[in-house]
Amino acid sequence: MSSCNNSIPQPLIFILAGIPGLESFHGWISLPFFLVFVITVIGNVTIICIIRVEMSLHEPMFLLLAMLSTVDLCLVTVTVPRMLGIFWMNAKEISFNACLTQMFFMPSFYVMESGILLAMAFDRFVAIWYPLRYTTILANSMLIKIALALLARTVAVLTPAPILAKRLDRFQTHIIPYSYCAYTPVVLIGCGDISEHITYGIMVIVASVGFDLFFIGLSYGLILHAVFRIPSWEARGKALSTCGSHLCVIGLFYFPVVFSVLAQILGYDVAPHLLIIIDNLYFLVPPMFNPLIYGARTKQMREWVLRILHCHGD
Repeated sequence: MSSCNNSIPQPLIFILAGIPGLESFHGWISLPFFLVFVITVIGNVTIICIIRVEMSLHEPMFLLLAMLSTVDLCLVTVTVPRMLGIFWMNAKEISFNACLTQMFFMPSFYVMESGILLAMAFDRFVAIWYPLRYTTILANSMLIKIALALLARTVAVLTPAPILAKRLDRFQTHIIPYSYCAYTPVVLIGCGDISEHITYGIMVIVASVGFDLFFIGLSYGLILHAVFRIPSWEARGKALSTCGSHLCVIGLFYFPVVFSVLAQILGYDVAPHLLIIIDNLYFLVPPMFNPLIYGARTKQMREWVLRILHCHGD
């Protein structure tokens, strides 16, 4: 990476390096990416179609699941095709404006998914604490308000990202050592004082992932408090089983980002290409596993999938 003494003006075109250090393996790396993309699309489209067709699934929990699947589809659609273009066709060039667009939409869908997981934790909290008022509290009008609130937060939190990046007028290089346009890698190759950019990046993490994780933890703390007040062990197990799928999804979603942030804060010597692969997992692993987890752990979903497979078998 060149020094700012030899800086260049804001380029019209950036070059996405893919996964630096593993260029010779891009062809092999693309195979699991492509497989993940196919599984994700099939799985989430199946979930959405089942929930739309099956009237008994028109409940708050499943409507939130349909929202989650929709966001997952959007997330992989704006992520994986660009990566595969780099790996398969060496299509590394991206215009500055297209880079800014991707910089906004990719984290937007991630932040929206984090918010939906918080809404699903709230759904489980209401189901266990106020079972008789469950459908009243989480009526369709409330779900619409939740969706609009999540959208508003996403726009408010992430709109500054492309605006701040646009203000960078000189760069150390036009090569972004990443497989997509992310805010932090673009800022780090900029010249001048980038302290406000770093501060903004930390604020985004705190206002989205940090906020959601805190209230998800609070929700499940209250859920556990309510569950362990139930005298029957069988009833406790049944109550906890309704949260199992959601807890699995939460773990898959937040583990990569928490690991990455902690590794950087604590100064662990992690190879750059490994950090990039982990960052890619933010956007790839949860959308693939979400429909598999809910499909395997939800009785209605399993019955519909088996019915579809049986029809195709015939």
